[in-house]
This record gives sequence, C-alpha cells and structure tokens, in this order.
Amino acid sequence: MSSIVCTPPVPAPDEPASELRDRARGALLGLAVGDALGAPAENMKPSEIRARWGRITGYVTDNPAGTDDTEYAIFSGLLLARHGSALTPAHVEAAWHEWIADRAEGPFKGAGFSERGTLENLRRGLAAPISAQHRHAWSDGLAMRAAPFGVFAAGRPAEAARLVAIDGSVSHEGEGIYGGQAVAAGVAAAMVGAPPTSVVAAALAVVPDDSWTARSLRRAVSVAHRGERAVRSAVVIGGYPWTDLAPEAVALAFGAYAAADGDFREAVLTAVNMGRDADTTAAVAGALAGATRGEAAIPAEWAAAIGPARGSCLPSMAGQHVLEVAERLTSAARARTEPEVSTSTPLPTEPGHPTPASPPTEPGHPTPASPPTEPGHPTPASPPTEPALSTPTYPPTEPRHSAPAFPPAESGGGRARVRGSRGRSPLGAERSGVQR
Repeated sequence: MSSIVCTPPVPAPDEPASELRDRARGALLGLAVGDALGAPAENMKPSEIRARWGRITGYVTDNPAGTDDTEYAIFSGLLLARHGSALTPAHVEAAWHEWIADRAEGPFKGAGFSERGTLENLRRGLAAPISAQHRHAWSDGLAMRAAPFGVFAAGRPAEAARLVAIDGSVSHEGEGIYGGQAVAAGVAAAMVGAPPTSVVAAALAVVPDDSWTARSLRRAVSVAHRGERAVRSAVVIGGYPWTDLAPEAVALAFGAYAAADGDFREAVLTAVNMGRDADTTAAVAGALAGATRGEAAIPAEWAAAIGPARGSCLPSMAGQHVLEVAERLTSAARARTEPEVSTSTPLPTEPGHPTPASPPTEPGHPTPASPPTEPGHPTPASPPTEPALSTPTYPPTEPRHSAPAFPPAESGGGRARVRGSRGRSPLGAERSGVQR
C-alpha cells in the first residue's frame, strides 16, 4: 500500500522551536491567504478568470476574507490542540455536535456538500462512521482542513495521516480520506524543511498507490515543470459538474506547489488561476508553501488582510485567528507526551453551551441502506469513475525552471478534458453562495 517512489527521507523534527513556530504560522496563514485569494475564482474556468480579471496577481475584492476552508481548519486545529495524539472519533463527533450541528448555522449553512451531508446525518442521530455515509464523502472537505494535523505532527507524516483520518471519519470515506491524508503528510514533511520532492513523496507514501488520489497526484507533479495548463489538463475531469473532488483538488494543489518549487506567491497564484475549486486548491498550496518557506514568505499585503474568522460559515469560530491556532498547535506538539492538553487549549466557549462529556449517541441506529435523498434530486449511484485516459500530448512550452525530480506519471495516465463546469449540489443546493 505504501508508495514506491524513492526520494530522500523527511528530515528528523529537530529544528529549533522558533523555526517550527515560524513554519506553523506560515502554514496556517498561508492556508487563509490562499483561501481568500481563490474564493472569487471558485468554480470558474481559466478562460472566465482571464475574461474578468486578466491573470489574478492579488486580491480582486475590496474586503478579502477566508471562507469555510479557513473556518473548518480553525475548528479542526483547535480540536487537535485540545486532544493531541489522543484524538478519537468520539472527540471529533462531540465537537461537531457542540460547535456545529447543534447550533444555529451561519449564512453558508455548514458550507460544502460533504459538510451538509454530515450535518444532516448527525442531526438524525447517526454516529461515526455512519455519519460519513452520504453522497459526497469523497469531496475535498477534509483536505481543506488537514493542514493543522501536519503542523502538529511536524516531521511525522504517518502520524499526521493517522490523526487526520480520525478527524475525517465523521465526514468522509475513501478518496475523501486519502486527500486529507496526503495534505496532512505533505505539510508535516514541509514543517521540518523537506524539499518539495520529499514533500510530494511524503504525501504519496500515506495513501494507496492504486488510489485515484495517488494517480492524480503523480500525474500533476510529473508535468508541473510545464506550468499550470499542463497540471490542470493532467487531472481535471472535464464535464463533471462539481469541482470539489478530492483527487482532483489535492492534485491541482500539489501540482501548483511543485510548479512553483515551493515558492509561496507562485504556488498560490498558480492554484488560483487554474480555477475549479480555487479557494481550496489555493488554500492547500498556500499551506504547503507556507510550511516550506515560513511566515516571511507570505507577501505582507496579503497577510495583512487576514483577520480573525468572521464566523460566516461556523459562528462558533468567530473571532478565532489562524495565527493563534498555529501557536496552540506548536505548544501542544511540544507537550505531546501528555495524553491530553485540555485546560490550556480550550475550544471557544459561549454561555449556555457546555461541552458534553461524550458525544451523543443513540443505540439501534442501523446503517442506512442508501444515503438520504431529497425530492427531485436523484442520488448518484457512486462517485464518478476516473476515466482511463491516454498519455497526454502537450504543446511544447518553455519551462520556467528545470524540472525537479518528481515521480513519473504511471503509464496509462493522461489528460482529462480541460473544461470544467459549475453545477448544483447533489443535496439540492446551488453552489453559488456555498463556499468550499
């Protein structure tokens, strides 16, 4: 199941505490910056981006802010800072109930499709892992909140992958879990100074070699030196109506990071200008590059726009700042020999909302025979099947820098159709206004 890619090992996590702190701040601030930069381009094609803004080179809105990607990353970061390596599915499920499912929702109403399906199942009384049995369990909703696990488990990609899978057990299955594991492991490697080739190898090492996620990731990084057009063409499933497929989004993010050779500005802007689920791909690319280069690599004018979370998706996260979460995670990582860190890193509290001692469960809930449905919205039988594609032939381009030694794409991989499309949620909600 492990990757066959041979690259230098991840360095041991023996960097000074100040260096780890700088990388932690870079990772989570980079995530928020990428999210805010990519949000206006979400679900757009590159041609639509060019027609509206030319090439995006910075914020294109007057009041940039993170979306659900940032707020869910804060949520998972705070939960991880509380429990550390002792995190269990019961902890995650209890937090989802207390801080999301059992509260009034914000304007995004729980955010993306995987989150909507999870919330509906939790509110029906279903417990993990049955709560993850919905129609969008293979989305990039776990990948978007995976960076904190790499920050906490700096230099330990396997541990980062283990912990993020526990978080994802409430909301995701299969490729949705693999996408989160790849991101968490990649950030964990970058946190201790691994070069981009080793960051990619760390991501591939924690997911099955024959998974859609691994195949897409290998194709993306193998053509990364050709630029964003080649990366996009290598992995995008043209014609599929939803852009938040974990294998696609994670591959685009790693492809952007590899194309930039870890440079923060170039990695994030490459992800943004490829469109599709641009806020998530840019958030992941920003987390990887921010962990690689540290907080100082983030342009000051971009960083200055990131304030405390507004709670537009998760009201319980209002007022929390990604840099505060980074500080908590590095503190928790230094004390990781303790089974739990509960008193020094609490989740946000509000009067009248005590934290339950254990997650609410109800005995006797059978596994549903099929995911919940809504009138007029047929349930797809299964996630889209990755097409068997021939090896792509790209127009010759002049590489901006020499190609790094990323793993070659396996034979039989190839180019999907370039054109993306916007669509309706399988849960019946328009994508417009619902941020991923």
